[in-house]
Amino acid sequence: MNRISRLCFAALCLLLCHQLAQAQSKQVEGNVVAKDKTPLVGVTVAVKGGTSGTQTDANGHFKLQVANSSNAVLVFSFIGYTRHEEPVSGRGVISITLEEDQKKLEEIVVVGYGQQKKKDVTGSIASVSSKAIQEVPVTNAQQALQGRTPGVDVISNSAKPGDEPTVRIRGTRSLSAGNDPLYVIDGIPYSGSLNDIGPGTIQSMEILKDASATAIYGSRGANGVVLITTTRGKTSRPIVTYSGSYGMVKNLGQTDLMNGAQFAEMRREAYRTIGKYNDNNRDSSDRAIFVPQEYAGIQKGTNTDWQKLLLSTGYQTNHSLGVNGGTEKTKYAVGLGYFKDQGVLKLQSYERYNINISLDQMIGSRVKVGATMLASYSNRKGETYNGINNAIRMLPISSPYDDNGNLITFPNNDSNLPNPLLDYVPGARTENRKRFRLFTSLYGEVEIIDGLKYRLNVGPDISQYNYGLFQGKNTFDLLIGGGDATASKTSGETIAYTVENVVTYNKTFNKKHNIGFTGLYSVQRQRGDSTTANVRGVLVEAQEYYNLGQAMNVTGVGSSLGTWTILSYMGRLNYGYDDRYLVTLTMRADGSSRFAPGHKWGYFPSVAAAWNMSNEQFLKNSRNISHMKLRASFGRIGNTGIDPYATQGLLARIPYSFGGKGVLGYTPQMLRNPNLTWETTTSFDAGLDFGFFKDRLTGTVDFYKQKTTDLLMPFLLPYSNGFNSVLQNVGATSNTGWEVALSGIIIDNPKGFNWSMDVNFSRNRSKILELMGGKTEDIGNGWFVGQPTYVYYDYNKIGIWQTNDKTDGLLYKPKPGEIKVEDTNGDKKIDASDRKILGTPQPDWTAGMTQRLSYKNFELSVVAFARVGGMIKSDFYQNTNTLFGRFNNLNINYWTPTNPTNDFPRPNANQERPVNYQSLSYFDGSFFKIRNISLSYALPEATVKRMQMQDLRFNVSVKQPLILAPYRQKYKGVDPEDVNVIGIDAPATWMLQFGVNARF
Repeated sequence: MNRISRLCFAALCLLLCHQLAQAQSKQVEGNVVAKDKTPLVGVTVAVKGGTSGTQTDANGHFKLQVANSSNAVLVFSFIGYTRHEEPVSGRGVISITLEEDQKKLEEIVVVGYGQQKKKDVTGSIASVSSKAIQEVPVTNAQQALQGRTPGVDVISNSAKPGDEPTVRIRGTRSLSAGNDPLYVIDGIPYSGSLNDIGPGTIQSMEILKDASATAIYGSRGANGVVLITTTRGKTSRPIVTYSGSYGMVKNLGQTDLMNGAQFAEMRREAYRTIGKYNDNNRDSSDRAIFVPQEYAGIQKGTNTDWQKLLLSTGYQTNHSLGVNGGTEKTKYAVGLGYFKDQGVLKLQSYERYNINISLDQMIGSRVKVGATMLASYSNRKGETYNGINNAIRMLPISSPYDDNGNLITFPNNDSNLPNPLLDYVPGARTENRKRFRLFTSLYGEVEIIDGLKYRLNVGPDISQYNYGLFQGKNTFDLLIGGGDATASKTSGETIAYTVENVVTYNKTFNKKHNIGFTGLYSVQRQRGDSTTANVRGVLVEAQEYYNLGQAMNVTGVGSSLGTWTILSYMGRLNYGYDDRYLVTLTMRADGSSRFAPGHKWGYFPSVAAAWNMSNEQFLKNSRNISHMKLRASFGRIGNTGIDPYATQGLLARIPYSFGGKGVLGYTPQMLRNPNLTWETTTSFDAGLDFGFFKDRLTGTVDFYKQKTTDLLMPFLLPYSNGFNSVLQNVGATSNTGWEVALSGIIIDNPKGFNWSMDVNFSRNRSKILELMGGKTEDIGNGWFVGQPTYVYYDYNKIGIWQTNDKTDGLLYKPKPGEIKVEDTNGDKKIDASDRKILGTPQPDWTAGMTQRLSYKNFELSVVAFARVGGMIKSDFYQNTNTLFGRFNNLNINYWTPTNPTNDFPRPNANQERPVNYQSLSYFDGSFFKIRNISLSYALPEATVKRMQMQDLRFNVSVKQPLILAPYRQKYKGVDPEDVNVIGIDAPATWMLQFGVNARF
């Protein structure tokens, strides 16, 4: 009986314990999201110190039975995110936001044909993230690079919608073979306009700068390489995103011209100079020098602002819609985009539609296939329209309209000054450049054994364009030149493909020896053709350029074909010992169809080494030094940026008389050079990468020196030869520079105010070492040994001749009010030998800065850029400063007997341009710009959830709100960044933009 009682009592105790455990065990569920509210799939959720755990599903949701829920702690861990511990405290629902582990995210960088841990990189590579790209409203990828990384100079060519800037990485090397970098999108080399790629489709960009990084691309990497990675799918449920913006665009300023009264007085002074204006009888003198329309305008006080009549408020709108998601096996991303930039000149605009699709699919555990498709259609209008240049010539004392409101064809009765508003008449002028492009990257990858992979990349690229220009007989250009309506049309197609076979092997031996090998066999081929037709005498102007066969005269027909091929072999070996000592060896061989037999192949080796000092015992436990790496590289790369048929010569058709009749024949147009070979650049780079205070301060410092030899240049020939020049390998240049980049987290408070800053600095010096034939100068091209690759060589203005200036002994007799230039050789006369090197467009240094500040749901970013030193040449100061009195003029301080200034010469009605007028056009090119200020606000999480959304942000930004420059403030210019500072064909602009970003 006692035994039975004891058994019953034990059973009861066990039952009570079980019930008690059940009472303390509880189901906990919740969601895990990233900072941008994207659900995180596959996050491991485990009970700390226990054995139970689970993972989040496709919606970022988890369920987990937790014992002792009042004291339990859940641990959330996910690759790329900081590990998070959360006390349960008896709760049944827990939602967590994981923070990105910046250190882990930034460890992997894209390099040529693969990826590497950042700590293992031996070359000079800079990265630009998608966040940085989206901080500034840009039209194309090149604009996103400006001021973001040292050694990359982005130069604006024009403010016209759809225009692309010039990009130079570590200066210029070649004098005639091209200096543009190579762009590689998702592993496939990309040629042509980057306008075809919407910036919203870019996930990141890496800039390869030294020989170790670029030699892997051989002959195409001589000018640096920009690797572009497009948006890829992620493991998550389908995430829908929308980004939209609308901006009002205004001209940054107008060319400061004379008003009506100032122009009238300037013309009077021009006639006083030649003794044909009598101030004692002004009315009679005015009637003599002003035509009736002009005289009437003066009497009425007419003051027409012709620039203002052509300018209006433009706009820029950008919309993108995307879907992103996937599983561990299948990942996808689809995006649609629309962009339009309507310029401040009515006839200029750029419009683009684009779609991007990416797919990555695992087949089993060792095979992976994928594809990227980027398709775009664009239309650029008014590419050659030069409305402002026409407007600034017009006289402010004339009126564009008659008393009935009709446009006056010649407001001044001057055949060289037709009304520029005539171009705005509907149907008067049409210009379109329509492009379609389909760029595709396909790959298949198989892991043969652990660490050994074979990958096949195939990249077909098709682009087509149609360009049409129609000008009616009553447009500005044709009214000056005279004649009937003209039209032209050009159609072209480019088909390119790349096929790459890549083998990679990565293995770690004895936990200390890391070996990586990459082998490549590649074929690239491009074929482009175009056809052009020009006609005059379009009888039905409504047909524009769509019915050329009906025109009165065919003024020109032409067609062209260009084909080139590159065959390549490459091998790269990486070795690392104990994460401390790193070596990279690369060899690439390129065979190019551009060169003649015997010279087709070029060989490009490089070697690099790095020392991770922070992994040494003497720094390993440092409290202040997070990481520190010293690296150096040396290598050779090539350049083939010449015409595909430069080694073969060209024939040209010419008419000649034979047998008393005109017949056609062919003659050599370009002399062939079968000995032409590669232009090569030898490069040395030394750098230091560092991080302090747990990487709150990180940075890089680089020094580089490059020498380019066998320059592909035109060699001048004697006239008796029958040819002007032949392309040869002659000459050499050098580039030397410093680069510094710093990133700092100044204030880090996740629940309050945060402040971070990026700063970069670069200084580059290019120099010509040798020229063709041992010459020390080539004045015609502006090349001088010992000087930068591009300089301004001209007369040096030192003032204006004054009435009391001594001219005794001079072999020329200047008049008071004329430009005084320096007699550099002291021979008492001014001629071509007195020209000198005035300066170079190359700045002394450039710098960029990005400030990011956030407080709770508000974020503010300020992006600035500076270029210090260097000279600019202002074409409109040269060409719109005639002081002739026929056209309007810049509002300048010119010389008169009662105003003996040294600024600008005296007006003169007998000379269309002042003597030595070109010396007026050189200015200091320094400037400081705030490129963009952006403020965003994210709605609170609770509000967004009630709206069935994950994230909703509103933003406002101001693009180019401030420019500080001597050229702008002192000399009344507009934008010193334009490459020729023309500032005429399309004025520089600023923009106020409003936008919204939503995630569902």
